[in-house]
Amino acid sequence: MKVLGIETSCDETGIAVYDSEQGLLADALYSQIKLHQKYGGVVPELASRDHIRKTLPLIREVMEKADMALTDLDGLAYTSGPGLAGALMVGAAIGRSLGMTLGIPTIGVHHMEGHLLAPLLEENGPQFPFVALLVSGGHTQLVEVAAIGKYKLIGESLDDAAGEAFDKVAKMLGLPYPGGPHVARVAESGNRDRFRFPRPMTNRPGLDFSFSGLKTFTLNTVQEHTVDGILDEQTRDDIAWAFQEAVADTMVIKCRRALRHSGMKRLVLAGGVSANKRLREKLAVMAEEENGELHYPGFAYCTDNGAMIAYAGCMRLLAGQCSDLSIQVKPRWNLETLPALD
Repeated sequence: MKVLGIETSCDETGIAVYDSEQGLLADALYSQIKLHQKYGGVVPELASRDHIRKTLPLIREVMEKADMALTDLDGLAYTSGPGLAGALMVGAAIGRSLGMTLGIPTIGVHHMEGHLLAPLLEENGPQFPFVALLVSGGHTQLVEVAAIGKYKLIGESLDDAAGEAFDKVAKMLGLPYPGGPHVARVAESGNRDRFRFPRPMTNRPGLDFSFSGLKTFTLNTVQEHTVDGILDEQTRDDIAWAFQEAVADTMVIKCRRALRHSGMKRLVLAGGVSANKRLREKLAVMAEEENGELHYPGFAYCTDNGAMIAYAGCMRLLAGQCSDLSIQVKPRWNLETLPALD
């Protein structure tokens, strides 16, 4: 089955074609980062307008890359939530309209299920069951995954998501949006012994996260070391290192608990923050200590992308699931409510 995937949940337009027999045939991604940078974050109305401008040209580009015509498609998948309502509506309207025109089944895909399944695009993807750590600008969740559609949320952030915390700390440090890559970049030059930041909610049982206190601690440190309105570059880098270490250590501690709690040995890391090299390094060490396995998608498929939506949609369409004729989006959508494939 050949499925076209459309991702428009936030500020990236992702298109891909996935074949259930041959794998990923082609994909393309357009990022709106430059559009939103001057505002320091995503402006929903601008995001929606840019998706309208880019989605159809990207579909044409991907079909050409795959050497296919639209009539060669067997199904179509689009992100229907969670995300920005206007941005989701663009992908849903285009996807549903194309599906009706071509007479092929279409399905609305859960954005976080796409991230969760993205490592399965890799040659040596994980086997079920596993524990998934989903970390992005909007979500930080620990999920027990028995199979596709069989999800149990066992931990989540009680306030800021990890990616959101990175963005806010980057702004404190005078770094561009989006913050994650820039904080990681300057952290490489940081003094590893100068600052020690707290590892929030690790001195108590449980699998939930909280990053608001760490964010406040970081802000206080920045203010204490700012002289005449200037934070020197070395101090900036030292703070970035200490913040990144605190986030990564917190996640490692919680993931170790989750593996032991579930009795599983496989850990999947997915979502935009999964591209953070330091987090990958620390989780890999932990997984080895627990005699387990760590899996994550390639860097190109950590952030929002069409390939993960095409794959997730293909699996559900193969199982006989599809959406009805209505064009619906779900800006808020509980992962646990998704139906299983059987």
